[in-house]
Amino acid sequence: VRGLCPLKQILHQKGDNTLIFEARFESGNLQKVVKVNEFEYQLTLRTDLYTSRHTQWYYFQVSNTQAGMPYRFTIVNFTKRNSLYKRGLRPLLYSEANAKKHKVGWQRTGNEIKYYKNNAGQGGRQYFSLTWTFQFPHDQDTCYFAHCYPYTYSNLQEYLVAISKDPVKSKFCKIHILCHSLAGNIVYVLTITNPPKSGKGTERKAVILTARVHPGETNSSWIMKGFLDYILGDSGKAQLLRDNFVFKVVPMLNPDGVIVGNHRCSLTGQDLNRKYRSNMKKCYPSIWYTRNMIKRVMGERDVFLYCDIHGHNRKQNVFIYGCERKHQAKAPYVHPHVFPLMLSESCPDKFSFPDCRFRVRKSKEGTGRVVMWKMGINNSYTLEAS
Repeated sequence: VRGLCPLKQILHQKGDNTLIFEARFESGNLQKVVKVNEFEYQLTLRTDLYTSRHTQWYYFQVSNTQAGMPYRFTIVNFTKRNSLYKRGLRPLLYSEANAKKHKVGWQRTGNEIKYYKNNAGQGGRQYFSLTWTFQFPHDQDTCYFAHCYPYTYSNLQEYLVAISKDPVKSKFCKIHILCHSLAGNIVYVLTITNPPKSGKGTERKAVILTARVHPGETNSSWIMKGFLDYILGDSGKAQLLRDNFVFKVVPMLNPDGVIVGNHRCSLTGQDLNRKYRSNMKKCYPSIWYTRNMIKRVMGERDVFLYCDIHGHNRKQNVFIYGCERKHQAKAPYVHPHVFPLMLSESCPDKFSFPDCRFRVRKSKEGTGRVVMWKMGINNSYTLEAS
């Protein structure tokens, strides 16, 4: 994590074809590898720090590869009963040689993919395995495997530096420090709106977007990046949105978890998306400061919409979770179905209304979506992406 060179494995002899594994880098996750036979390896993932749970995210480096040989990898300690790996999802592979020679980045890979219950259960816990076969594209290559396209804290920082140096974008996108995480990493907040013409900006409504509270859900960062690319662009629609709204954006709520390669938790070993009711500022600073920032914005202007962006590991499509009262107000524009319905109308190939849900379950009472709704934001959503 600190950018030090990984330790080279001394045991390696010339002519030894054993793969060399490494995951001690930003967002990396792999705990243990056992070589079963010449081309077969059994992998164990590291649980989220200070927990015994939450294995899903993996991201590791493999070197000393042989091209064209039939390798099999099996990850043996997943804990979720169901998985999109049963429905066509494939692991991701990045080859440094392919990137250099052919400008090819991450690619889905793997054949004979199976996700199944194994017999390694301990203490009443049931484990599941993911297995796949594949061939490395090049000899003596350095490759990476990942559960989903990685998006690190460093990627975010590079992106924000580029915005701040851009003479046009920096005029309507202000980057501030919301707070520091437990490990001292900056949690950023962006304010995006066109400069008001002669003091007319006060009636603009606010839109609040947050992402990456769960580190393993990297798809949430890519969606956030897509949103920022769009809203900071020079299209007429982006201009119009910036003229009419003030966007408050927290692009990475859990930088510590992202850096250490957790799947769900922060360094407290807790799921931050259950802590929006908590007043423990010291334990959950990004959540405390985000809620406070939203309260402050609500005091200044109407909040039109709040949306927290996530990734989903078991359901397909892009869809929304909203909040619905049993006796919903008659005014159509405050009905929580309206915004997702509009989304599905304007891009039916990308957004699925039938997958949306509007129940408020007891287990979700501490989430951003439910807490913001109870604070008075009618259009309060979680956006989920497969």
